[in-house]
Amino acid sequence: MKDSQPLTWLGSKLRLLDQTNLPREEVYLELAGYQEVAQAIREMKVRGAPAIGVAAAYGVALGALEIETSSRDEFMARLKSVLETIEATRPTARNLFMATGRMQKAAEAAGSVAEIKEALVREAVRLHSEEAEATRKLAQFGADFIKNGASVLTHCNTGSLATTGYGTALGVIKYAYEQGKKLRVFATETRPRLQGTRLTAWELRQAGIPFTLITDSMAGHFMNRGEVSCVIVGADRIAANGDTANKIGTYSLAVLAMEHGIPFYVAAPTTTIDPMTSSGEEITIEERSPDEVLNIQGVSIAPEGIKAANPAFDVTPHLYISAIITEKGVVREPYGERLGEIV
Repeated sequence: MKDSQPLTWLGSKLRLLDQTNLPREEVYLELAGYQEVAQAIREMKVRGAPAIGVAAAYGVALGALEIETSSRDEFMARLKSVLETIEATRPTARNLFMATGRMQKAAEAAGSVAEIKEALVREAVRLHSEEAEATRKLAQFGADFIKNGASVLTHCNTGSLATTGYGTALGVIKYAYEQGKKLRVFATETRPRLQGTRLTAWELRQAGIPFTLITDSMAGHFMNRGEVSCVIVGADRIAANGDTANKIGTYSLAVLAMEHGIPFYVAAPTTTIDPMTSSGEEITIEERSPDEVLNIQGVSIAPEGIKAANPAFDVTPHLYISAIITEKGVVREPYGERLGEIV
């Protein structure tokens, strides 16, 4: 980022970079209530699993600050409504529920209403700091997989915008580049919301990293020509067995990578790992409005009245994944055993 973080806590407000306006303009919102935060998450003004988790924590803190009562029981009952509102925004990202769970535990451990409010603000700030530090650490681990002269393909957006920190998959790429390695990056456009086109290209350009933007359907072409050394992506939820939910189109890239003998890496903090979900079959896939497929930034691109499907994520079975890179180290098969050890 240039001079400001995508999320900044202002004490009683959350300052947020509205990602729906990028790359045309940088618009910052100051959100004063949990309903505004919930809407920002739902409308993808803030997005990316770690960033969603951080925003959710601050949203709960704002919701707590809004509650006016001296009764602890009444406060906790109203806080439950705040938590439910935040949790209802997007169902797939594990970090969202990790954050609300931590906030609930922090509230339950505190005493008076005033102490609960203070504890929730501290917990949100702590979570933000921990997530940012985790991405820097995992980027260091992941950079070892990127060789000098490598050509790396990445999908969706996984940099500072998506994490409020250094970045996951994009953080790995940035760290390798900062080590002096000569890289070439392929960034997919990421239909239908174009996160690769709008956000990853914006971040790569700011970092000065050479890259080429390609449409989602071009990946196989460049793999077949031997122009892709590895694929590295982020994750929104990792099941206990290593199955991974990520932005729609990730599964296709994993299949193509295996077919061409190309390593396929997943980079994510341990907060994205969900030990209570045994496999990818249990992961809830968010279905978003068909309008996102039928229109691009408000302009219709399809015949009127037709149907469209819009799953926001897909699941990549663990057998396609070469390694999962976390801030606690690199995990390989058997994922079921080794993921459990680090969580």
